[in-house]
Parts: sequence; C-alpha cells; structure tokens
Amino acid sequence: MRSFVACCALAVLLLVVVHADHHLHHHHSHEDNMSCHVLSPLNADFAFALYKHVSRRAGPGKNIFMSPLGLSSALSMLSVGARGKTHEQLFTTLGYSSLDQARVNEAYNHLFQMLGQSQQEQKLDLGESVAVRTGFNPLQTFLNDIKTNYGGEVFNVDFSNPSEAAAQINSHIASKTNDMIKDMVKDLDPATAMMLINYVYFRGQWEKPFNKNHTAKAEFHVDENTKVEVDMMKKMGRFDYYYDDGNHSTIVSLPYKGNTSMMIVLPDENKMEEVEGFISKNHLRHWHDSLYKNNLNLLMPKFSISVSTPLDDVLKEMGVTEAYGDNADFSGISDEIKLKVSKVSHQAELRVDETGTEAAAVTTIEIMPMSLPMEMNLNRPFLVFIIEHSTRSIIFAGKISNPTAA
Repeated sequence: MRSFVACCALAVLLLVVVHADHHLHHHHSHEDNMSCHVLSPLNADFAFALYKHVSRRAGPGKNIFMSPLGLSSALSMLSVGARGKTHEQLFTTLGYSSLDQARVNEAYNHLFQMLGQSQQEQKLDLGESVAVRTGFNPLQTFLNDIKTNYGGEVFNVDFSNPSEAAAQINSHIASKTNDMIKDMVKDLDPATAMMLINYVYFRGQWEKPFNKNHTAKAEFHVDENTKVEVDMMKKMGRFDYYYDDGNHSTIVSLPYKGNTSMMIVLPDENKMEEVEGFISKNHLRHWHDSLYKNNLNLLMPKFSISVSTPLDDVLKEMGVTEAYGDNADFSGISDEIKLKVSKVSHQAELRVDETGTEAAAVTTIEIMPMSLPMEMNLNRPFLVFIIEHSTRSIIFAGKISNPTAA
C-alpha cells in the first residue's frame, strides 16, 4: 500500500462488580476560542510519562508506537462517568488537577472539531465509541456528554455471547481504521457491561515525496549484535534540521501536506537510553524552535509496524488504581450497577513509504546550493513524534528499534 498511514485503537473494558446480593439480569461558554490549547501542555507531559513507563517495560530492541492523544481522550471520556477518588486519580494522572470536568469536556469538544476539519491532502480521524451491553442502560447524562463533547458513537452489544460481541466490536474498529486494525478484541469477559473504544487514523502525504528509484537495500543496526536488511529511502534536499550537541540528538522534521509533521529524533550512537530518560515536552519545543533549513542527504527506512501495548500495569504505576478495584466509583455512568475497569488495551500501526499517498506522481526540482550536504542516516533506532500543529497535539509517539518487526 503506497501510503503513509498511522492508526491506533484503544479499548477500555468496564466490568460489572458483582456482589453476592447484586447480579446483573449543558454547554460551557468559550472563555477562550482556543480552549483545546489548555490541554496541549498537560497532554504532552502525560505523553512523555506514558512513553517512559512503556519503554521501561518494552525492553531493548522492541518497537514502541502508540497514540498518547488517543489514550488521553479515552481516559477523559472515562472520567466523565467517574466520581470521588476514582475521578481524582484519573485527573491527577492526566495532569488535569487544575481543571474541572466541564472545562476538560469543552476542550475536547473543541479539539475534536479542530481535528475534524477535513483537508484534502490528509485524513485524520480521532473518535470514540461506546459498546454497551444489551439490557444495560447507562445514565443519559453520561451518554449525552460522550456524544456532545467526545464525538462518541454508542451501540449495543451482547457481551453474554463473547465471540459474537468481539466480532461486532472488531468489525466496528476495522471500519474506523480503514481495515488496518482488524482483530484487536479477543477473550471478552461475559460480565462486561461496557467497552469504551478510542481510534485514531491518520493518512498523510509527504510535502516532498521520496523518489522510489533511489530506494535501495541497506543494513539497519537494531543493536550491537543485530543487523536487519531494510529498503532505505533516500532524499537529498533542504530539510528542517537541528543538531543538539548537549542532548546527543540529531533532529529532522518532515512535514506532511496539511498541518501535521513527523519529528524524527536520532540519538547519537549508544545514547538512546539516555535520551529516552530525559526527553520531555520542553525538549520537543526547544528542538522545534531551533530547526533551520540545512542541506541533507536523508536516508530513512521504509517500514510497516504494528504494536500492541497492554496498559493496565502502566496505568496502575502512573496512579490509576482505584478504577480497577471493587471500590471503583463510576456512578456517573450508572447509579444502579457498580462498574470497574477490567482492561485497557491499545494497538497502533504505522506505515511509512516514499510518497505518503496512494497515488502521487509529483516531480519537484529543488535548487541546491553548491556546498556538499550533510548525511543523516536513520540506520539505527530512532524516535518519531507525529504532531498536529493547529491543536499542538502529539498524535503518535514511538521508537523504531526494528523496522522489519511486523
């Protein structure tokens, strides 16, 4: 498939807390017309905290790819129905302690509107769905909030038939991610009352495509002892570039048509762990502000990866514990049935190739100064951040350790 595509899906399972005696048979004014910007620094902090927890668990040589924005919005949607300590922990972990739920809902409402403005060159779909157990009726106020502020779609599923329920939910996720993510949900618990689903699908085309004729086989060094063969794309031209000597990192930013770009961070040899240890939103901002046009010979692997990330232990480490226990308080979802979170799962896919689109035959001729270009060769692990500029959101973040790992 000739396209640059990134997508992910996230599922939050809410289980019924079964006790012995209990079995299961208004819009805020816009103080600031860029209300979604209140979220961007908080979501960026959450993104880097999340990345560090996931990275520690992933271990060396493993690819990491996820949508921090997808998880932030799914947990925010969950917090709409949470109360008491359960709500407090969700807000603290997300970094929203200084905000109230109404302000967060309004900011997401605005964010979804901004991201939903369709552009011909790129497609960015971010959305939420709620699969509700047949016969279980969540509070209307919860459903209204989800539909109004989070663009949520609500549909009924018979969880008492787990295989049929999984097939229905998987088909829904596939339809939202252009069939990239097909079999995400497996092993459903028949006691499931509700599942919150978040999906992000992004298809972009490079502002300056690579020439396919220049792509050639090359070695990629996964680690000191492991080399794999990749299709290495090559482009000479003027790129937004910065070398941060103090932080052992080379940065290049590749814009897509539209208002999204991919920032690539290539740590110096043997410095990946160090860079992963300190990286924060301030580094990203500093690098973004320090970019300048430089003549580069850029070599970048063409790849397609799929990464599943179980998030329960990570979220518990980050402070979300109450939601998983029998004392969880989701009385904002139902005042009749006690609910708790049983599982949060996340799957993301990334495909990168020369054109970034299904059919682009564009020839661009760049006038180059006479000086010889520097070479930037992405032939060892590197970090990627896909950033949407109008909302200042980190849509995807990851580490490409092995471009050949499916």
